[in-house]
Amino acid sequence: MEKQFPPFDLKRLMTTVFEPVEGKRLCILIDLEDPKRIKDFAFLKDPACSIQRHGHESFYQAFQNGALAELGMTGGEMFAYLATGGSNLDLPDEAFDANGNAISLAQDVYPKYDIILCISTFSATAPLTACAKQFGFRGATLHGLNEIILSSGLAVDYHEVSKEAEKIRGALTRADEFQIDYQVEGRSVTLRLLCGQQEAQKSHGLCPPDQPDVANLPAGEVYFVPVGAEGQFPMRYEDGTLGMMEVSEGRIQKAQLLRGNQGVIDAHNAKLADDPVTGELGELGFGTQELPVSGRDIQDEKIRGTIHVATGRSDHLGGSLTPDKFAKKLNATHDDILFAPFKTPEINIPQVRMIRDGKTTVVLENYQTTAYLNDALAEPS
Repeated sequence: MEKQFPPFDLKRLMTTVFEPVEGKRLCILIDLEDPKRIKDFAFLKDPACSIQRHGHESFYQAFQNGALAELGMTGGEMFAYLATGGSNLDLPDEAFDANGNAISLAQDVYPKYDIILCISTFSATAPLTACAKQFGFRGATLHGLNEIILSSGLAVDYHEVSKEAEKIRGALTRADEFQIDYQVEGRSVTLRLLCGQQEAQKSHGLCPPDQPDVANLPAGEVYFVPVGAEGQFPMRYEDGTLGMMEVSEGRIQKAQLLRGNQGVIDAHNAKLADDPVTGELGELGFGTQELPVSGRDIQDEKIRGTIHVATGRSDHLGGSLTPDKFAKKLNATHDDILFAPFKTPEINIPQVRMIRDGKTTVVLENYQTTAYLNDALAEPS
């Protein structure tokens, strides 16, 4: 039976994620190809701005129409900045208010608001996390917002999400390594991600006071920042091209064409040669929630049974790859590579194994959690 979700409740979401909120000052950030179009909310007339429109309707208007007062909060302003064009690239400092006035994020927003919500096309989790730690605010990034996410991933009880994520975190933490088997185009390959017995981390949607941080919503994953990686794995590019990634010394060294456009592979290899850290594997993540497919990776990577690896920037996850280590500023992205039947139907993952203290445990098979994780989830909270 398909899981049922309660209606989206902004007050419940805010009090759960940020409790306590009374007395706090809040604002909303959005990204636009032309940020001056926030003046008089002109962007609402553009059908390409559906994410920002959801932000305006479900958050900004709700706050203006009484939700902010009910929460005992102040502010509620919306600001727009120029879309960065890439996942987790640093944000420009210039932004605009609803009257069309230019403002500075570093002077007029970050130090003056307690809670900042960023509803954008491109993820801003990494740069906002860095700014939160510098300026002391809390926040949430909700990039790719759509109706499905509003009615499911943002309608859940994040106390329960946190409990389930903790059970899976406890089952996976302090692993020596994970081995992911892939089947694609008649080939079988394996990627080894070395974790060095680090404590697993969780993205669980709770952002308590006195801990400047940014929650990534919808939340619900357990993740590691690998200390090394070896082997091969397939990747599906945006145009459907399939490539095989050759991995050694913790990063993609070269891509080879499996099917599709050789030009896409050539461009990727040129980027790897020009800026080698773009191929660094900076994350391994496991989804922990039971959620519907939304068509947006921000929610779909949180679905239980899915797995994702990411290349590039890792400082927001506790890793050491910061933007200054890239040869080019526009390369300093953090790009998730999601593996799931609905996202990568050409790629199967027959098995994911955890190696810990000399013992091998199968944790996923064919995008399904095994008895090991299911037993962990069944344990009382």
